[in-house]
Amino acid sequence: MGIDADGTTPRTVTLAAATRVWAKIGWLGFGGPAGQIALMHRELVERRRWISDGRFLHALNYCMLLPGPEAQQLSIYIGWLMHRTAGGVIAGTLFVIPGVIVIGLLSWLYAVYQQVPAIGAIFFGLKAAVLAIVVEAVLRIGKRALKSRTMVAIAAAAFIGIYFLKISFPLIVLGAGATGLILQQWRPQQHAAKSSARAADSGEYYVDGRIARGELAHLNPSLPRALRIAAVCLALWFAPLVAVIGLWGGDSVFAQLGIFFSQAAVVTFGGAYAVLAYVAQQVVAAYGWLVPGEMVDGLALAETTPGPLIMVVQYVAFLAAFRHPGGFDPLLAAIIGALLTSWVTFVPCFLWVFVGAPYVEALRNNRALNAALSAITAAIVGVILNLSVWFTLHSVFRTQRVVRVGPLDVELPVWSSLDPFALLLAAAALAAMLRFRLGLGWTLAGAALIGAAGTLLRG
Repeated sequence: MGIDADGTTPRTVTLAAATRVWAKIGWLGFGGPAGQIALMHRELVERRRWISDGRFLHALNYCMLLPGPEAQQLSIYIGWLMHRTAGGVIAGTLFVIPGVIVIGLLSWLYAVYQQVPAIGAIFFGLKAAVLAIVVEAVLRIGKRALKSRTMVAIAAAAFIGIYFLKISFPLIVLGAGATGLILQQWRPQQHAAKSSARAADSGEYYVDGRIARGELAHLNPSLPRALRIAAVCLALWFAPLVAVIGLWGGDSVFAQLGIFFSQAAVVTFGGAYAVLAYVAQQVVAAYGWLVPGEMVDGLALAETTPGPLIMVVQYVAFLAAFRHPGGFDPLLAAIIGALLTSWVTFVPCFLWVFVGAPYVEALRNNRALNAALSAITAAIVGVILNLSVWFTLHSVFRTQRVVRVGPLDVELPVWSSLDPFALLLAAAALAAMLRFRLGLGWTLAGAALIGAAGTLLRG
Protein backbone atom coordinates (compact mmCIF):
# COMPACT_ATOMS: atom_id res chain seq x y z
CA MET A 1 0.00 0.00 0.00
CA GLY A 2 1.07 3.60 -0.53
CA ILE A 3 1.25 6.47 1.92
CA ASP A 4 -1.81 8.10 3.41
CA ALA A 5 -1.12 11.83 3.33
CA ASP A 6 -4.64 12.90 4.29
CA GLY A 7 -4.25 12.67 8.07
CA THR A 8 -5.29 9.02 8.42
CA THR A 9 -2.95 6.37 9.72
CA PRO A 10 -1.42 4.23 6.94
CA ARG A 11 -1.86 0.48 7.33
CA THR A 12 1.59 -0.14 5.85
CA VAL A 13 4.49 1.90 4.48
CA THR A 14 6.74 0.19 1.96
CA LEU A 15 10.47 0.87 1.79
CA ALA A 16 10.03 2.27 -1.73
CA ALA A 17 7.36 4.71 -0.57
CA ALA A 18 9.50 5.79 2.38
CA THR A 19 12.49 6.28 0.06
CA ARG A 20 10.53 8.80 -2.02
CA VAL A 21 9.67 10.78 1.10
CA TRP A 22 13.27 10.72 2.39
CA ALA A 23 14.45 12.01 -0.99
CA LYS A 24 11.94 14.84 -0.79
CA ILE A 25 13.09 15.75 2.72
CA GLY A 26 16.72 15.69 1.58
CA TRP A 27 16.19 18.17 -1.25
CA LEU A 28 13.94 20.47 0.79
CA GLY A 29 16.10 20.39 3.92
CA PHE A 30 17.08 24.06 4.02
CA GLY A 31 17.29 26.22 7.12
CA GLY A 32 19.70 24.28 9.28
CA PRO A 33 18.67 21.73 11.94
CA ALA A 34 15.66 23.75 13.10
CA GLY A 35 14.19 23.91 9.61
CA GLN A 36 15.04 20.28 8.82
CA ILE A 37 13.54 18.96 12.06
CA ALA A 38 10.42 21.04 11.50
CA LEU A 39 10.14 19.64 7.97
CA MET A 40 10.46 16.06 9.21
CA HIS A 41 7.91 16.67 11.96
CA ARG A 42 5.43 18.09 9.46
CA GLU A 43 5.93 15.25 6.96
CA LEU A 44 6.25 12.29 9.31
CA VAL A 45 4.13 13.22 12.34
CA GLU A 46 1.46 15.66 11.20
CA ARG A 47 0.91 14.83 7.54
CA ARG A 48 1.65 11.13 7.20
CA ARG A 49 1.21 9.94 10.81
CA TRP A 50 4.12 7.55 10.57
CA ILE A 51 5.39 8.24 14.10
CA SER A 52 3.89 9.89 17.18
CA ASP A 53 5.00 13.24 18.49
CA GLY A 54 6.25 11.69 21.73
CA ARG A 55 8.42 9.10 20.03
CA PHE A 56 9.68 11.70 17.52
CA LEU A 57 10.79 14.01 20.35
CA HIS A 58 12.32 11.13 22.29
CA ALA A 59 14.45 10.20 19.29
CA LEU A 60 15.40 13.85 18.76
CA ASN A 61 16.43 14.36 22.40
CA TYR A 62 18.81 11.43 22.31
CA CYS A 63 20.20 12.31 18.89
CA MET A 64 21.18 15.65 20.43
CA LEU A 65 23.36 13.71 22.87
CA LEU A 66 25.32 12.16 20.01
CA PRO A 67 28.23 13.74 18.15
CA GLY A 68 27.29 14.80 14.65
CA PRO A 69 24.32 16.49 12.96
CA GLU A 70 21.23 15.72 15.00
CA ALA A 71 18.81 16.21 12.09
CA GLN A 72 20.53 13.60 9.93
CA GLN A 73 20.76 11.23 12.88
CA LEU A 74 17.05 11.72 13.52
CA SER A 75 16.32 10.67 9.94
CA ILE A 76 18.52 7.59 10.40
CA TYR A 77 16.75 6.78 13.67
CA ILE A 78 13.24 7.04 12.22
CA GLY A 79 14.26 5.19 9.06
CA TRP A 80 15.66 2.42 11.28
CA LEU A 81 12.48 2.32 13.37
CA MET A 82 10.37 1.83 10.26
CA HIS A 83 12.50 -0.44 8.05
CA ARG A 84 15.43 -1.69 10.09
CA THR A 85 19.01 -1.07 8.96
CA ALA A 86 18.13 -0.65 5.27
CA GLY A 87 15.63 2.07 6.13
CA GLY A 88 18.16 3.92 8.27
CA VAL A 89 20.85 3.75 5.58
CA ILE A 90 18.48 5.08 2.91
CA ALA A 91 17.10 7.87 5.10
CA GLY A 92 20.50 9.05 6.32
CA THR A 93 22.13 8.86 2.88
CA LEU A 94 19.37 10.72 1.06
CA PHE A 95 19.50 13.38 3.75
CA VAL A 96 23.08 14.36 2.85
CA ILE A 97 23.46 13.59 -0.87
CA PRO A 98 21.77 16.82 -2.07
CA GLY A 99 24.05 18.89 0.15
CA VAL A 100 27.16 17.01 -1.02
CA ILE A 101 26.29 17.80 -4.63
CA VAL A 102 25.34 21.45 -4.13
CA ILE A 103 28.09 22.41 -1.68
CA GLY A 104 30.62 20.75 -3.99
CA LEU A 105 29.56 22.96 -6.88
CA LEU A 106 29.50 26.09 -4.71
CA SER A 107 32.92 25.28 -3.25
CA TRP A 108 34.34 25.02 -6.77
CA LEU A 109 32.85 28.39 -7.70
CA TYR A 110 34.26 29.92 -4.53
CA ALA A 111 37.72 28.44 -5.03
CA VAL A 112 37.95 29.61 -8.65
CA TYR A 113 36.05 32.91 -8.59
CA GLN A 114 36.48 34.15 -5.03
CA GLN A 115 38.57 37.13 -6.14
CA VAL A 116 36.01 38.28 -8.70
CA PRO A 117 34.52 41.51 -7.25
CA ALA A 118 30.91 40.42 -7.80
CA ILE A 119 31.46 37.13 -5.95
CA GLY A 120 33.17 38.89 -3.06
CA ALA A 121 30.35 41.43 -2.90
CA ILE A 122 27.72 38.67 -2.64
CA PHE A 123 29.60 36.97 0.18
CA PHE A 124 29.87 40.26 2.04
CA GLY A 125 26.08 40.26 2.39
CA LEU A 126 25.94 36.57 3.21
CA LYS A 127 28.41 37.06 6.08
CA ALA A 128 26.15 39.66 7.64
CA ALA A 129 23.14 37.36 7.32
CA VAL A 130 25.04 34.45 8.87
CA LEU A 131 25.92 36.62 11.87
CA ALA A 132 22.21 37.36 12.30
CA ILE A 133 21.39 33.65 11.97
CA VAL A 134 23.86 32.69 14.69
CA VAL A 135 22.54 35.40 17.04
CA GLU A 136 19.01 34.18 16.37
CA ALA A 137 20.14 30.64 17.19
CA VAL A 138 21.48 31.82 20.57
CA LEU A 139 18.14 33.45 21.37
CA ARG A 140 16.05 30.53 20.11
CA ILE A 141 17.98 27.76 21.83
CA GLY A 142 18.51 29.86 24.95
CA LYS A 143 14.79 30.45 25.34
CA ARG A 144 14.18 26.71 25.23
CA ALA A 145 17.13 25.56 27.29
CA LEU A 146 17.75 28.20 29.97
CA LYS A 147 14.66 27.75 32.11
CA SER A 148 16.40 27.98 35.48
CA ARG A 149 19.27 29.87 37.07
CA THR A 150 21.26 26.65 37.14
CA MET A 151 21.00 26.27 33.37
CA VAL A 152 21.95 29.93 32.89
CA ALA A 153 25.02 29.37 35.07
CA ILE A 154 26.04 26.33 33.01
CA ALA A 155 25.71 28.36 29.80
CA ALA A 156 27.76 31.22 31.25
CA ALA A 157 30.44 28.82 32.44
CA ALA A 158 30.62 27.24 28.98
CA PHE A 159 31.06 30.66 27.33
CA ILE A 160 33.80 31.69 29.76
CA GLY A 161 35.50 28.34 29.38
CA ILE A 162 35.69 28.34 25.58
CA TYR A 163 36.18 32.08 24.94
CA PHE A 164 38.50 33.17 27.73
CA LEU A 165 40.04 29.97 29.09
CA LYS A 166 40.29 28.22 25.68
CA ILE A 167 38.97 24.96 27.13
CA SER A 168 38.37 22.45 24.35
CA PHE A 169 34.83 21.91 23.18
CA PRO A 170 34.69 18.16 24.01
CA LEU A 171 35.72 18.87 27.61
CA ILE A 172 32.97 21.46 27.93
CA VAL A 173 30.37 18.96 26.68
CA LEU A 174 31.62 16.23 29.01
CA GLY A 175 31.73 18.63 31.94
CA ALA A 176 28.19 19.83 31.30
CA GLY A 177 26.88 16.29 31.05
CA ALA A 178 28.59 15.32 34.30
CA THR A 179 27.16 18.42 35.97
CA GLY A 180 23.68 17.47 34.88
CA LEU A 181 24.08 13.96 36.30
CA ILE A 182 25.40 15.31 39.61
CA LEU A 183 22.55 17.82 39.92
CA GLN A 184 20.01 15.12 39.15
CA GLN A 185 21.39 12.99 41.98
CA TRP A 186 21.67 15.94 44.37
CA ARG A 187 18.28 17.54 43.74
CA PRO A 188 16.29 15.10 41.61
CA GLN A 189 12.99 16.94 42.00
CA GLN A 190 14.44 20.25 40.77
CA HIS A 191 16.75 19.04 38.05
CA ALA A 192 15.12 15.93 36.64
CA ALA A 193 14.12 16.68 33.08
CA LYS A 194 10.73 15.66 31.88
CA SER A 195 10.84 12.56 29.78
CA SER A 196 10.01 13.04 26.16
CA ALA A 197 8.30 9.69 26.15
CA ARG A 198 4.73 10.94 26.18
CA ALA A 199 1.62 8.90 26.38
CA ALA A 200 1.17 9.01 22.66
CA ASP A 201 2.26 5.44 22.06
CA SER A 202 -0.91 4.19 20.48
CA GLY A 203 -2.14 2.69 17.31
CA GLU A 204 -2.95 6.13 15.95
CA TYR A 205 0.50 6.21 14.34
CA TYR A 206 2.10 3.66 12.05
CA VAL A 207 5.33 2.99 13.98
CA ASP A 208 3.70 3.17 17.41
CA GLY A 209 0.95 0.81 16.38
CA ARG A 210 3.48 -1.75 15.14
CA ILE A 211 5.46 -1.44 18.37
CA ALA A 212 2.29 -1.92 20.43
CA ARG A 213 1.57 -5.09 18.47
CA GLY A 214 5.10 -6.40 19.01
CA GLU A 215 5.99 -6.36 15.31
CA LEU A 216 9.33 -4.53 15.53
CA ALA A 217 11.67 -7.06 17.07
CA HIS A 218 14.77 -5.15 15.95
CA LEU A 219 14.07 -2.56 18.66
CA ASN A 220 15.14 -5.05 21.33
CA PRO A 221 18.79 -4.62 22.41
CA SER A 222 21.19 -7.36 21.32
CA LEU A 223 24.89 -7.26 22.18
CA PRO A 224 26.00 -9.65 19.36
CA ARG A 225 24.08 -7.60 16.81
CA ALA A 226 25.54 -4.35 18.20
CA LEU A 227 29.07 -5.77 17.91
CA ARG A 228 28.48 -6.88 14.30
CA ILE A 229 27.11 -3.49 13.30
CA ALA A 230 29.97 -1.70 15.06
CA ALA A 231 32.54 -3.83 13.24
CA VAL A 232 30.98 -3.14 9.82
CA CYS A 233 30.59 0.61 10.44
CA LEU A 234 34.14 0.98 11.77
CA ALA A 235 35.52 -0.84 8.74
CA LEU A 236 33.56 1.40 6.38
CA TRP A 237 34.60 4.49 8.33
CA PHE A 238 38.35 3.86 8.26
CA ALA A 239 38.85 1.94 5.00
CA PRO A 240 39.15 5.08 2.78
CA LEU A 241 41.45 6.72 5.32
CA VAL A 242 43.75 3.70 5.39
CA ALA A 243 43.71 3.66 1.58
CA VAL A 244 44.80 7.30 1.17
CA ILE A 245 47.54 6.90 3.78
CA GLY A 246 48.80 3.80 1.98
CA LEU A 247 48.69 5.46 -1.43
CA TRP A 248 49.96 8.96 -0.68
CA GLY A 249 51.45 8.84 2.81
CA GLY A 250 50.47 10.18 6.21
CA ASP A 251 51.78 13.67 5.43
CA SER A 252 49.49 14.19 2.41
CA VAL A 253 46.65 16.68 2.66
CA PHE A 254 44.21 13.80 2.16
CA ALA A 255 45.52 11.95 5.21
CA GLN A 256 45.48 15.13 7.28
CA LEU A 257 41.91 15.85 6.26
CA GLY A 258 40.77 12.31 6.93
CA ILE A 259 42.42 12.12 10.34
CA PHE A 260 41.30 15.56 11.52
CA PHE A 261 37.68 15.21 10.45
CA SER A 262 37.50 11.65 11.79
CA GLN A 263 38.49 13.13 15.15
CA ALA A 264 36.02 15.98 14.71
CA ALA A 265 33.24 13.46 14.01
CA VAL A 266 33.66 12.17 17.56
CA VAL A 267 33.42 15.59 19.24
CA THR A 268 30.84 17.43 17.11
CA PHE A 269 28.20 17.65 19.83
CA GLY A 270 25.52 20.27 19.43
CA GLY A 271 25.50 20.54 15.64
CA ALA A 272 27.41 22.77 13.26
CA TYR A 273 26.91 26.06 15.12
CA ALA A 274 28.45 24.71 18.29
CA VAL A 275 31.38 22.89 16.72
CA LEU A 276 32.28 25.51 14.12
CA ALA A 277 34.44 27.48 16.57
CA TYR A 278 36.44 24.31 17.28
CA VAL A 279 36.84 23.46 13.59
CA ALA A 280 37.67 27.07 12.70
CA GLN A 281 40.37 27.23 15.34
CA GLN A 282 42.07 24.15 13.93
CA VAL A 283 41.76 24.75 10.18
CA VAL A 284 42.75 28.43 10.49
CA ALA A 285 45.33 28.48 13.27
CA ALA A 286 46.73 24.94 13.35
CA TYR A 287 46.66 23.88 9.69
CA GLY A 288 46.50 27.22 7.86
CA TRP A 289 44.08 25.86 5.27
CA LEU A 290 41.74 28.88 5.47
CA VAL A 291 41.71 32.42 6.83
CA PRO A 292 39.05 33.46 9.41
CA GLY A 293 36.79 35.27 6.94
CA GLU A 294 36.62 32.18 4.74
CA MET A 295 35.09 30.17 7.57
CA VAL A 296 32.24 32.67 7.70
CA ASP A 297 31.91 32.32 3.92
CA GLY A 298 31.75 28.55 4.35
CA LEU A 299 28.87 28.71 6.80
CA ALA A 300 27.09 31.09 4.44
CA LEU A 301 27.45 28.49 1.69
CA ALA A 302 26.18 25.73 3.97
CA GLU A 303 23.20 27.88 5.00
CA THR A 304 22.15 28.22 1.35
CA THR A 305 22.23 24.49 0.58
CA PRO A 306 20.04 21.56 1.62
CA GLY A 307 21.42 19.16 4.19
CA PRO A 308 23.20 19.50 7.55
CA LEU A 309 25.12 22.69 8.30
CA ILE A 310 28.13 20.56 9.24
CA MET A 311 28.44 20.17 5.46
CA VAL A 312 30.70 23.21 5.82
CA VAL A 313 33.52 20.71 6.48
CA GLN A 314 33.28 19.59 2.84
CA TYR A 315 33.88 23.19 1.78
CA VAL A 316 36.90 23.37 4.12
CA ALA A 317 38.34 20.17 2.68
CA PHE A 318 37.70 21.28 -0.90
CA LEU A 319 39.67 24.50 -0.40
CA ALA A 320 42.44 22.78 1.58
CA ALA A 321 43.06 20.15 -1.11
CA PHE A 322 42.57 22.65 -3.94
CA ARG A 323 45.36 24.82 -2.51
CA HIS A 324 47.63 21.91 -1.52
CA PRO A 325 47.09 19.36 -4.29
CA GLY A 326 50.42 17.62 -3.77
CA GLY A 327 51.10 16.89 -7.43
CA PHE A 328 47.48 16.25 -8.39
CA ASP A 329 45.33 18.43 -10.57
CA PRO A 330 43.87 20.95 -8.07
CA LEU A 331 40.26 20.19 -8.96
CA LEU A 332 40.79 16.42 -8.72
CA ALA A 333 42.57 16.83 -5.38
CA ALA A 334 39.72 19.03 -4.13
CA ILE A 335 37.09 16.46 -5.12
CA ILE A 336 39.00 13.63 -3.41
CA GLY A 337 39.50 15.69 -0.25
CA ALA A 338 35.87 16.84 -0.14
CA LEU A 339 34.40 13.36 -0.66
CA LEU A 340 36.79 11.78 1.88
CA THR A 341 35.86 14.41 4.45
CA SER A 342 32.14 13.95 3.87
CA TRP A 343 32.58 10.18 4.23
CA VAL A 344 34.43 10.29 7.55
CA THR A 345 32.01 12.93 8.83
CA PHE A 346 28.73 11.17 8.11
CA VAL A 347 29.50 7.43 8.28
CA PRO A 348 30.01 7.62 12.08
CA CYS A 349 26.43 8.90 12.41
CA PHE A 350 25.16 5.51 11.25
CA LEU A 351 27.40 3.81 13.82
CA TRP A 352 26.08 5.90 16.72
CA VAL A 353 22.43 5.37 15.81
CA PHE A 354 22.46 1.71 14.76
CA VAL A 355 24.42 0.61 17.83
CA GLY A 356 22.76 2.89 20.37
CA ALA A 357 19.14 3.16 19.19
CA PRO A 358 17.91 -0.17 20.64
CA TYR A 359 19.32 0.77 24.04
CA VAL A 360 17.92 4.28 23.74
CA GLU A 361 14.48 2.78 23.12
CA ALA A 362 14.90 0.71 26.27
CA LEU A 363 15.77 3.84 28.30
CA ARG A 364 12.95 6.13 27.27
CA ASN A 365 12.16 7.17 30.86
CA ASN A 366 15.71 7.38 32.23
CA ARG A 367 15.88 10.63 34.20
CA ALA A 368 19.67 10.68 34.53
CA LEU A 369 20.19 10.76 30.76
CA ASN A 370 17.55 13.45 30.36
CA ALA A 371 19.27 15.54 33.04
CA ALA A 372 22.60 15.20 31.22
CA LEU A 373 20.91 16.25 27.97
CA SER A 374 19.45 19.36 29.58
CA ALA A 375 22.84 20.45 30.92
CA ILE A 376 24.59 19.81 27.59
CA THR A 377 21.94 21.85 25.76
CA ALA A 378 22.51 24.73 28.20
CA ALA A 379 26.28 24.55 27.64
CA ILE A 380 25.73 24.62 23.89
CA VAL A 381 24.00 27.99 24.30
CA GLY A 382 27.24 29.34 25.76
CA VAL A 383 29.29 27.79 22.97
CA ILE A 384 27.07 29.30 20.27
CA LEU A 385 27.31 32.65 22.04
CA ASN A 386 31.08 32.30 21.69
CA LEU A 387 30.57 31.64 17.99
CA SER A 388 28.43 34.76 17.60
CA VAL A 389 31.16 36.86 19.25
CA TRP A 390 33.75 35.30 16.93
CA PHE A 391 31.60 36.02 13.88
CA THR A 392 31.06 39.61 15.01
CA LEU A 393 34.80 40.16 15.34
CA HIS A 394 35.46 38.85 11.84
CA SER A 395 32.35 40.15 10.03
CA VAL A 396 31.71 43.62 11.43
CA PHE A 397 35.33 44.59 12.11
CA ARG A 398 38.04 44.55 9.46
CA THR A 399 40.89 44.16 11.97
CA GLN A 400 41.35 42.33 15.28
CA ARG A 401 44.06 42.38 17.93
CA VAL A 402 45.11 39.97 20.67
CA VAL A 403 45.46 41.41 24.17
CA ARG A 404 47.25 39.67 27.03
CA VAL A 405 45.04 39.60 30.15
CA GLY A 406 46.97 37.84 32.91
CA PRO A 407 47.72 34.35 31.60
CA LEU A 408 45.10 34.63 28.85
CA ASP A 409 45.19 35.86 25.25
CA VAL A 410 41.91 37.60 24.42
CA GLU A 411 40.98 38.59 20.86
CA LEU A 412 39.44 42.07 20.69
CA PRO A 413 38.29 44.26 17.80
CA VAL A 414 40.10 47.31 16.52
CA TRP A 415 37.24 49.76 16.94
CA SER A 416 38.45 52.08 14.21
CA SER A 417 38.03 49.22 11.74
CA LEU A 418 34.27 48.96 12.32
CA ASP A 419 32.33 48.59 9.06
CA PRO A 420 29.02 50.45 9.61
CA PHE A 421 27.47 48.94 6.48
CA ALA A 422 28.19 45.38 7.68
CA LEU A 423 26.77 46.18 11.12
CA LEU A 424 23.63 47.75 9.63
CA LEU A 425 23.11 44.83 7.26
CA ALA A 426 23.48 42.28 10.07
CA ALA A 427 21.02 44.22 12.24
CA ALA A 428 18.55 44.41 9.35
CA ALA A 429 18.84 40.65 8.74
CA LEU A 430 18.25 39.96 12.44
CA ALA A 431 15.20 42.24 12.49
CA ALA A 432 13.85 40.55 9.36
CA MET A 433 14.06 37.14 11.03
CA LEU A 434 12.90 38.06 14.54
CA ARG A 435 10.47 40.91 13.97
CA PHE A 436 9.01 40.14 10.56
CA ARG A 437 9.46 36.34 10.61
CA LEU A 438 11.11 36.37 7.20
CA GLY A 439 12.22 32.93 6.08
CA LEU A 440 15.87 31.91 6.06
CA GLY A 441 16.09 31.69 2.28
CA TRP A 442 14.60 35.15 1.76
CA THR A 443 16.87 36.62 4.44
CA LEU A 444 19.99 35.16 2.84
CA ALA A 445 18.95 36.19 -0.66
CA GLY A 446 18.06 39.72 0.43
CA ALA A 447 21.28 40.18 2.39
CA ALA A 448 23.34 38.88 -0.54
CA LEU A 449 21.69 41.28 -3.00
CA ILE A 450 21.84 44.31 -0.72
CA GLY A 451 25.41 43.50 0.30
CA ALA A 452 26.47 43.08 -3.31
CA ALA A 453 24.83 46.33 -4.39
CA GLY A 454 26.25 48.28 -1.46
CA THR A 455 29.74 46.86 -1.86
CA LEU A 456 29.87 47.56 -5.59
CA LEU A 457 28.57 51.10 -5.08
CA ARG A 458 31.25 51.71 -2.44
CA GLY A 459 33.85 50.54 -4.96
